[in-house]
Amino acid sequence: MVPVGNVCKHCSELWHTHSKGVEKVMENVKLPLALVAAMAVQLAAGVWWVSQQAATISGLEETVGQIGSRMAIEDNINLKRDVQSNAGEIEDIWGEVDDLWDEHARMAMTINEINKIKQRVAVIENDLKYIGRDHMDIMEK
Repeated sequence: MVPVGNVCKHCSELWHTHSKGVEKVMENVKLPLALVAAMAVQLAAGVWWVSQQAATISGLEETVGQIGSRMAIEDNINLKRDVQSNAGEIEDIWGEVDDLWDEHARMAMTINEINKIKQRVAVIENDLKYIGRDHMDIMEK
């Protein structure tokens, strides 16, 4: 307990700096045993709580590491599966491209045949035109 005599009469402070010769009142303060025990218990509880938090964090770090490893393995497996799937799709696409080239060649041959037929028809039309002109003279007579 703090004696009342060490309190400043002007401002009621325990540590009074404006008086002659500053008194160190804190040296005379006596702390109750219960207060010291409560502080020690709080300190011990704080140390225990911090150690529990450290253990929890350590456990979480291990769990995150395991999950990260598992995710890396799953990503690798998924990547291999996707590559195989894409390789199959690429094979299918190349097959379709080959089919398109074959169809293109058939269409080119068909167009060529159509052009040959058009040329024959043009020759026949031209022949008919000349035959018709030659025979017109006969019919008019």
